Amino acid sequence: MVVWLVALCIVILVVLIWPGSKFFGTESQPDAMLRGLGISRQAAKDKTVKCISDLEGSDGAQTACAGAGTDEKARTVALICKPSALANYLLKHCRTFSNYSPCAGWTWRASAFLLSVYEACWPYDSPVQFVRDNLQLSDDGLLALDWAVPSYQKRRRTSSHSTSPVLLIIPNSFGKITRNVLKLCETALSHGYLPAVFNRRSHNGTPLTTLKLQQFGDPADLREAVRYIRYRQPAGRLYAVSESTGSGLLLSYLGECGSSSYVTAAVCLSPVFRCQSWFENGLCWPLQWALVLYQKICLSRYRTVLGETIQTDTLFSSCSLRSLEETLFCQAGTSSSSNTSGAWDAYWERNEPLRDVDEVAIPVLSVCAQDDPIRGDTQSTVPLELFETNPHFFLLLTDRGGHCGFSTQSEGSASVALGAVGSVAAPNSGIESRGTNWSHKALLEFFRATTDFFAAEERAKQLAARRRGLGGGSGGRVFRHRSVSTCKRVPACSHNIHAIYNWQRSYTR
Repeated sequence: MVVWLVALCIVILVVLIWPGSKFFGTESQPDAMLRGLGISRQAAKDKTVKCISDLEGSDGAQTACAGAGTDEKARTVALICKPSALANYLLKHCRTFSNYSPCAGWTWRASAFLLSVYEACWPYDSPVQFVRDNLQLSDDGLLALDWAVPSYQKRRRTSSHSTSPVLLIIPNSFGKITRNVLKLCETALSHGYLPAVFNRRSHNGTPLTTLKLQQFGDPADLREAVRYIRYRQPAGRLYAVSESTGSGLLLSYLGECGSSSYVTAAVCLSPVFRCQSWFENGLCWPLQWALVLYQKICLSRYRTVLGETIQTDTLFSSCSLRSLEETLFCQAGTSSSSNTSGAWDAYWERNEPLRDVDEVAIPVLSVCAQDDPIRGDTQSTVPLELFETNPHFFLLLTDRGGHCGFSTQSEGSASVALGAVGSVAAPNSGIESRGTNWSHKALLEFFRATTDFFAAEERAKQLAARRRGLGGGSGGRVFRHRSVSTCKRVPACSHNIHAIYNWQRSYTR
């Protein structure tokens, strides 16, 4: 109740003081976006000319890349990436990338702050239900996977023989299930995916059975969850989506596992890249106060048991996100400030999301907005050099959208008309998409395009092998349901999966 009152006060405050200049700018949006990044228009053209050299005659594709469009006033999205065959394919086949029309004018949806608060706090009446699997880990801890199913579906379990792709959704690191996650589950179901929401230890009602909490970028629990998903759905491809600070966990997992991640492609929605500096710099006081309060409320349930390993008085008197994270994982009973400072730096050496970024072996799309009030200034918080030099990373940068918002004019009008229906649902899905979020359309298009691209590459390799008489026809069947990255090298399983898990004794509700 307190959180809702705080959110209401913040909304009223921002509505009263929000400057009109945020909505009516005299400067061209594309020019402002490029100059804000320190990139001139000519430099942007030089960087992306290789991406679009084969697409000059393609309708709509040129507007997805910065400096590549002819209709400069209409472009509000920049695709920043290293020129490659996959980049060309995405520009040609992902029409949603260039079809973004953010809300403008005197409407609350045009405010990045209000839109971000709305997406994080406002309830959402979703037709999707969840079936929970509580997985017992190797150290007797528990994590939860919430499988999204339509409310009308009588059969609560999906057959292990299903070939439907699995969409693993990683929420923010605070455990809050937002409107964005619920709408993504609804949209994914309507497109034939099997959405599964990953819940860390003690998050979202998951019981805390050990004294260990999951560190910010520790992918050990996520690795075991992926193994369970592969055990349960061996015939389906696996895709991953993370939102907000949850992207730190996904990027850590992809970096540590490399080509053994078993993920076909991944998307980060409004990610926070430089997490140590994000914790150290902090947020504006209303947002930071609300997040700290929410974490304290969630941890208060385990105050007694946590007191055996951490200083709970210091924890619940913390006033910043950094002090909370530092007390949970860095102090361990130490009171010396010098030891705490060294432990803080060592903590981020193990948990910084980009520490093993060079090992990532699958396509990763990051969707960010210039006016994101949570991440901060784009020039200092987004590693543009990563996207310009690493062929596996793609940045879809919009001038507006807030934090996990990306509301469009059509979506705003659809929300006013209660009976309006958004995009057409997949056949026999039974779920109607109500004003599909633009970022959700973009990520599903990205998954489809990357899958089609690598399938075409595999067919071309098989055809070339047949022509050389090497019998390459059987290779495609062997790797048919593995991720794209594992086609390069099949990792040997370093353990007996049945020795770690006991599926018959897993907690299920």
